[in-house]
Amino acid sequence: MPTAVTFDRFGGPEVLTLTEVPLPGPAPHEVRVKIRAAAVNPLDNKIRRGDLADAFPVHFPVVPGVDAAGVVDAVGADVTEVAVGDEVFGVTPAGSYAEYAVMPAPVPKPAALPWETAAALPTVGETAFRALKHLGLAAGETLLVHGAAGSVGSIAVQLAAARGVTVIGTASTRDLERVEALGAQAVAYGPGWAERVREAAAQGVDAVFDTSGAGVLPESVELAGGPGRVITIADMNAARYGVRFTGMDPADRAPEALPELADLAASGRLTVEVWRTYPLAEAARAHDDVDHRRNHGKIVLLP
Repeated sequence: MPTAVTFDRFGGPEVLTLTEVPLPGPAPHEVRVKIRAAAVNPLDNKIRRGDLADAFPVHFPVVPGVDAAGVVDAVGADVTEVAVGDEVFGVTPAGSYAEYAVMPAPVPKPAALPWETAAALPTVGETAFRALKHLGLAAGETLLVHGAAGSVGSIAVQLAAARGVTVIGTASTRDLERVEALGAQAVAYGPGWAERVREAAAQGVDAVFDTSGAGVLPESVELAGGPGRVITIADMNAARYGVRFTGMDPADRAPEALPELADLAASGRLTVEVWRTYPLAEAARAHDDVDHRRNHGKIVLLP
């Protein structure tokens, strides 16, 4: 039997165990993928801890993870876009920390795109793409990205800069140089950040993308001249300030993002930083790194 990482109760990384599981069968609209790489997202840790039990109810045992890349092993009766043997990546709703998983909307993986990068791309890439789409940015405008050194923020910076948008990114002092290299004017977060942004953006701020959830929305609304072009993926108090929260509604997605992002990453025009890879059996170690914020970039599991 194939193996997968599972947990049968909420708790710390120690609840993750490598166990034998039945081989999943694809539904008519799905493919089964032999996983080559699976990404670890902070959402996985929150679900494992039970932080999101109301929003994401689970039935134990749970296979965590959503992002994966691999080789099509079987196809459902209604699938025509890909065939057995094709290299794909995408989202696996039933869990990606596994040797095999089903995937309802596989995206062809460019040959030049490494497995680890392909696995790291779906959630963070689609999130950044979607937020910029909602903000409706145009060349010449100025975007403020909170958490510009993070996995979502760093992609948003690159996408916006490539579209001719002036980007200001907040980050810790240790990450300022890296944010500058991505194409943004870096500003240290912490007390006084709003004034530092005003100094950096003499032309003003047209839109704000908050990936940090660090309580920055009131000042962000003020900087943008209102809540209409402020969006967050991390602050659950968004409605209090009239700010749009994106990410909880499955219908609020931009599936068209992944082919474009894959081509950009394969050609070197988009950097998706993979901090470290671990064997599938060391998923608990990967979760511990994320819990303690040791990682500076994505962690990827290799079955």
